Amino acid sequence: MADAKVIPFDDDRSRARRRPPARGGGEAAVRALPAQQPPAGAPETQVAPETAPEPVPAAGQGGWERRLAGGLAFLRRRVTGDYEVDEFGYDEELTDQVLMSLLRPVYEKYFRVEVKGVENIPKDGGALVVANHSGTLPLDGLMMQVAVHDHHPAGRHLRLLAADLVFMLPVVNELARKAGHTLACAEDAERLLRAGEIVGVMPEGFKGIGKPFAERYKLQRFGRGGFVSTALRAGVPIVPCSIVGAEEIYPMLGNAKTLARVLGLPYFPLTPTFPWLGPLGALPLPTKWTIQFGEPIPTDSYPQEAAEDPMLMFNLTDQVREQIQHTLYKLLVQRRSVFF
Repeated sequence: MADAKVIPFDDDRSRARRRPPARGGGEAAVRALPAQQPPAGAPETQVAPETAPEPVPAAGQGGWERRLAGGLAFLRRRVTGDYEVDEFGYDEELTDQVLMSLLRPVYEKYFRVEVKGVENIPKDGGALVVANHSGTLPLDGLMMQVAVHDHHPAGRHLRLLAADLVFMLPVVNELARKAGHTLACAEDAERLLRAGEIVGVMPEGFKGIGKPFAERYKLQRFGRGGFVSTALRAGVPIVPCSIVGAEEIYPMLGNAKTLARVLGLPYFPLTPTFPWLGPLGALPLPTKWTIQFGEPIPTDSYPQEAAEDPMLMFNLTDQVREQIQHTLYKLLVQRRSVFF
């Protein structure tokens, strides 16, 4: 396996997007994203509304017959290719009806996530959600995606930016694309933001998710401000997000660096249960989580050339980082225990 790379937001190289294949028998139609938003002051263009997929009836809305019929209709569309994905491979119907249903029990019953401030995410238009990253495995991103999907008043979807390693893994690669994730590069992020999507990024990258347990809830470096530059170019607000609870699911006590290099991984964690208990050691601890979305930081008042101002990017990056860190400390003081 090739060596994994950290989130390349500050890498100016253009990355080729892995697009879904052309439509054939049993394959989905590819739907283009809406046209990019025009610069400030330019006349707006109207985008034709999209046709929503036929929903699967929910429990209590017509009995098991309707649910069965809806499930069969869903399977028929899957087999015949009568559904759509966007140009990044995002399958909204599959995400809403299958992937979210699989993640929801983990979110609600296992981690018992409490969400605060989700109304700070705009009800329409693009926004960049910036969060801390932790937990050895990136479950925090998935739980944040469920939080936005299930609790936002406008029912918005979060599109996560992921490291290269995610798209090198079989099965995981396809599931990530279907769930709306894409490479963490400025080109893809700006394209999504200008199309009015909510985009999530964790600038700490592997430095955050793979840090020792002794450094829990201490934010790592946020890079050189690449995410701020992207938000400025797209003219969208930055929404800081603080996640408490993920640090303790896999307490990382050590890192087998030699083994990590052999396997092409950014780190190889040693926890109280892994690898000593084998597959059982991969089970995360059932900690109690809190996800808080902070007050948005607007960027639309800055001129386009502000994205090239290193001092402004440094100041805004520091402002976002400090807001996330302050909220983390506040949430830690408020929580009763790690598990309750």
